[in-house]
Amino acid sequence: MTKSPFMPVRDLSVDQALPDNLDAERFVLGAIMSSDTAYIQVAGTLSADDFSLEKHKRIFLRMGELQDRAEKIDRVTLANELMKHGQLESVDGLSYLVSLDDGLPQLHNLDSYVEIVKEKSLLRRIIRVSQDTINRCLAGDEEPKQILGGVEEAFIKLGDMPSRNSLASPAQIITEYEGGINAFLDTSKRLKGLSTGFLKFDEYTGGLREGELFILAGRPAMGKTALALNIAQHVATNPKNPKAVAVFSLEMSKESLLIRMMCASARVDQQRFRAGYLSADDRRSLQDAMYRMVESPLFIDDTAGINLMDVHSKIRRLQAEHDVGLIVIDYMQLMQGRGRFENRVQEISSLSRGLKIMSKELRVPFLVLSQLSRAPETRTGDHRPMLSDLRESGSIEQDADLVAFIFREEVYRPDKESLKGVAELILAKQRNGPTGRMKLAFLNRYTKFENLATDTGEDDAPFE
Repeated sequence: MTKSPFMPVRDLSVDQALPDNLDAERFVLGAIMSSDTAYIQVAGTLSADDFSLEKHKRIFLRMGELQDRAEKIDRVTLANELMKHGQLESVDGLSYLVSLDDGLPQLHNLDSYVEIVKEKSLLRRIIRVSQDTINRCLAGDEEPKQILGGVEEAFIKLGDMPSRNSLASPAQIITEYEGGINAFLDTSKRLKGLSTGFLKFDEYTGGLREGELFILAGRPAMGKTALALNIAQHVATNPKNPKAVAVFSLEMSKESLLIRMMCASARVDQQRFRAGYLSADDRRSLQDAMYRMVESPLFIDDTAGINLMDVHSKIRRLQAEHDVGLIVIDYMQLMQGRGRFENRVQEISSLSRGLKIMSKELRVPFLVLSQLSRAPETRTGDHRPMLSDLRESGSIEQDADLVAFIFREEVYRPDKESLKGVAELILAKQRNGPTGRMKLAFLNRYTKFENLATDTGEDDAPFE
C-alpha cells in the first residue's frame, strides 16, 4: 500500500499538555486572600484568561467583583461570591479555597510568581495562534496572503500585551536614563531630534523625535509630497548620521518617486528629464544624485490601499536589518482600515490612532501626509489652513504631536511677482513646544523646498 506523502498534522493542544505552572497560580490566588493590597498589585498585570485552570479563572473573576465593591477578599467572602454564581462546587468547594492560603507565608516575591503565570499564559497563546494557523492552512478556504495577514495581526497583538513595569517613579526614570542624573540634567547630552534639513523648523521643534506623529497637510498642488520627500532624502543621505527611511506611497509609483527625488537632488528640471532634453551637466548631476540615492538606506513601498498591519510588519522587518530613523506615509486618507466602520470619519480616526500607537511602539517618528477640506478655498482674503480644516476627522489633530501646513500664496495670487517661489510652513500644533510660521524657498522646476538664503527670523510670527 502506498504511503501518503503528507504527514498528519498533530493538534498540539491535544497531544501534549500546554505550558502552565499551577503552583505559581495557587500562590498568586492565595496571596490575594492573605493581603489587602495584593489584588491591586496583581490585577494590573494578570487577567482571568492568564490562568490555565478554569477554576482559577473563576476564582480570580469573583475576586475582582469583590474588589470592585470594596469588600474584603478572603476565603469566606470568596466562597459566598462563588456560591451566588453557582460556581463553588466547580472550584472544588471551600476546602480548595482554604488550601490556597492555608499556611501560606508572606510572599515577598509575588511579582515573580505573577511573571511566571504571565509567561506561561503567553506561551499558551502563541501555541493556540500557531495551531489556528496550521488549521487555516490545511482548510484551504482562504488566500495565503489573507492567512499571513491574520497571523501577523495576531502575533502583533501578543507582542503588545502590557508590561508589568509600566509605572515608574522619578527615581526609577532617572536611574534608568542613560548616563544617570548628570546626563538627565545636562541638556547638551540629551537625545536630540532628527534633523529635517529645514533650519527654522528644526529650531522650533528640536527635530523629529522617536515616537512622535507628525502630520503634514496641505491643499492639492501646495507641495506636501515634495516637502516630505525632501525631508526623507535629507535623513537618508545625511553624511553626518544617515538613517534608514521607509516611504509608503499610496498615490505615486516608486519609480515616479525616485525620479522626483533624483531631479530635486540634482537640480534638474523634471519636465526636461521626462522629455529627454538633458545637457551634459544635467546628466552628470543626475548620475551623482543617483549614486547618492543608491548608497542611501532609503526604501520605497508603493502598495495601493495598504493597511496598518501591513505597515507594521514591513517596518518590523526593516528594523531587523537597519537603523530606521523615519517613516513617511503619503497619504493617510488612502490607507485602509481593518474591520468594519460605520462611516469614513470613524475609519480615519482609527487610522490616526493606530499610527500614533505604532510610532510610539516602534520608537520611530512618523511623518504622515493628510488632506485638507475645501474650507481654505472658500475663505476670502486669507487662505491659510487651520486645524479645523483637517479632513474627515478631528482625531487627527488630537493624536498628532506635530501638525504643520504647507502653504504657497502664489497659488491663489499668481500675478504677484513677490510671492513666486516663496512658501510658508505653518506649525499649527506642537505638543511640547511653540507654534509659528516659517518661510521656505520653493523651486517649482525641481519640486524642491530649501531654506531661504537670508535669515527669516524677522518674518516669523507666532500664532496668537
